[in-house]
Amino acid sequence: MELEIGKSQTLYSLVVELAAAEDGFIPATLSRAIHGLVMNWLRSDSAEIAADIHASQCSPFSLSMLEGNRRPNGTHAGDRFYFRIGLLDGNLIQVLLDGIVKSEQQPIVLAKIPFLLRHVYTLPGTHNLAGSANYELLAQTPASTSDITLNFKTPTSFKQNSGIQNFPLPELVFSNLQRRWNYFAPENLQLPAVAWRGLVSAYELKTYAMKMEGGAEIGAQGWAKYRFFDAEQLRQATILAHFAFFAGVGRKTTMGMGQTKLQVSPPQKKPAIAL
Repeated sequence: MELEIGKSQTLYSLVVELAAAEDGFIPATLSRAIHGLVMNWLRSDSAEIAADIHASQCSPFSLSMLEGNRRPNGTHAGDRFYFRIGLLDGNLIQVLLDGIVKSEQQPIVLAKIPFLLRHVYTLPGTHNLAGSANYELLAQTPASTSDITLNFKTPTSFKQNSGIQNFPLPELVFSNLQRRWNYFAPENLQLPAVAWRGLVSAYELKTYAMKMEGGAEIGAQGWAKYRFFDAEQLRQATILAHFAFFAGVGRKTTMGMGQTKLQVSPPQKKPAIAL
């Protein structure tokens, strides 16, 4: 089911800054609670849109984990935290912001931990993770080299056949991104299907267990360099690599997994071991 609010040319990255309202211990993850908070903000402005999102085959947003000052002896009142919202449908920006305003007088409680809303950063330059992009401009991104390096900032995994694949194979990464791009981009900017044949030319990855309510999810974290020899695949992969910052990659991107960013500068290589 596609959202009934239409296609938008704009993508957004918003940063929500919170402050702990009292001393206490914050759980290792609040992914489900953050997802519920964002859905409540959307619901408070439009129950219909929130219902469409809930029923949608593809979520129009990605969410980071809660980042901030986690002290070994417990969080202090006033300690600052933040999380990021990537919006793939620009029509949701005003709905989300209106919902936040309507809920300003209500306490923010994440997994029984009270927080205060300090600020929502939406404009480029106000926060290093805040900003926007345009589907049409992204679609015109030129391919400068045959290599694309993606930095997987949080554990990333994929559904493959009947199991879970933790290695970010190029066909999994870019087909996942292409599916989300084509779901939300205007029709004239949708990317044609390709049989991905890229190679992983270098990588530095480790598997991590991301704690979640009710268990843990294992995924790869680090960087991988992808090489494409087909010009059309390289063109699409370049576009999708920029799109990944907003969309996330792989499974559970609304729970903090798959936070990904194109790495512009080459990764630092460790010296080879002399034999």
